[in-house]
Amino acid sequence: MRRKKKFNLKSLKFDKQGLIPAIIQDYKTGEVLMLAYMNKESLARTIKLGKTCFWSRSRREYWVKGETSGCFQYVKSIAYDCDMDSLLLKVRQAGVACHTGNRSCFYRKVK
Repeated sequence: MRRKKKFNLKSLKFDKQGLIPAIIQDYKTGEVLMLAYMNKESLARTIKLGKTCFWSRSRREYWVKGETSGCFQYVKSIAYDCDMDSLLLKVRQAGVACHTGNRSCFYRKVK
């Protein structure tokens, strides 16, 4: 068994654009709500605010989930995977997570 590494923000592996994928999951039900991207600053803002903050790749700006819709995500825990290149945030979702009005962004099925 490998020893656990002590967490250090600098230990996370961000991609060439400085981003890391963040899976957002309902802390009670385990339902996957969405996938977004964070950089070091948005992760630091998330930790400080207690609400999810992401980096918008299309708008090239920070955004707090729920800032315009009121559907905030209150962070309960943040974990990282064994390779330290992705995050799992467990949240209390207020309202819906998806901009389409669906609870989860993963509402469509492959047939």
